[in-house]
Amino acid sequence: MCTSIHLVAKDLTHVLARTMDWHELGAGPVFIPREFAWQSPFDHHKYRNPYAMIGSGTIYGQRIDISDGVNEHGLCVQKLTFANGARLQTKRRSDRIQLAPYELGFWLLANCRSVADIAAHLPAIELMADNESDTKYGYPELHFAVSDPTGAIAVIEPTEQPLRLRPNPLGVVTNSPDFDVQRERLGRYVEFTPEYLAGRVPLNTPRVTTGNLSGKAIPPGSSSPGARFIRAAYYKERTDQPANEQAAIVTAWRLLDGVTVPQSLAHQPTYSVYRAAVVPESRRYYYQAYHQAAVVSLQLDAALLATAQPRVFPVADVWQPRSLNQ
Repeated sequence: MCTSIHLVAKDLTHVLARTMDWHELGAGPVFIPREFAWQSPFDHHKYRNPYAMIGSGTIYGQRIDISDGVNEHGLCVQKLTFANGARLQTKRRSDRIQLAPYELGFWLLANCRSVADIAAHLPAIELMADNESDTKYGYPELHFAVSDPTGAIAVIEPTEQPLRLRPNPLGVVTNSPDFDVQRERLGRYVEFTPEYLAGRVPLNTPRVTTGNLSGKAIPPGSSSPGARFIRAAYYKERTDQPANEQAAIVTAWRLLDGVTVPQSLAHQPTYSVYRAAVVPESRRYYYQAYHQAAVVSLQLDAALLATAQPRVFPVADVWQPRSLNQ
């Protein structure tokens, strides 16, 4: 599951927000320093990341799993479940960077400065099934949303090799395979601008639809990937453009309200275990677990950048509203 939404504020602040839909909460705010040494479970190859980052993830000794985050250069990356669309590689090659699929987001944050930098690195990267891996991890099917302070926003779908970026000026991603098919279906609900249809949308364009809804269908209300994609895009295109970071985070949270999946274990195994957003300009990360009443934030500031050890920031997934009687 999962839904990703990218926003552009009037002051050109950018927000990459998401829901994390999973079986249980397993990832929380973390900091990974520069020069952190780690090993891939695919082949135990040793890496050392030049760039620091914050985000949501888990740390297992020398293994890192980052679900979403921002690095010191403002590059933002999210990983999302990809339903029945991934084509993973199986054969070991010494001339490629071969990773378990869930490691790609961390590797990009650790080694790339921008979306353009990602494009330059992708041909050398292969996402691997566990046929010949040192550690068995199944067949993780994931795709990735990436953005940076320039306003560039793109999707990486592992449907082909070499991997490539697909520009996404619409700024919405869910879980269904074939991004082009999802966008085509969205045409039943909105009217795209001529620039969008021609593939010539300038960076930092806040909307790619005309606002004309005459004769268009009403967005569906289910929690399926296709329905969430349509609903997120439909309301993102209709909302007021926020003025700055604070307004953009508020807008992002209200849009995420419409695609947050409630816990309903009798009907589906996954729900929105947390919601998060990253801001490339301020290097700030916002996080709210399912049961939390408040949003917490973490900034990749000078003091944190000077820290040499990774850190985990515990967040209690409990309902604790602030009392006005205190």
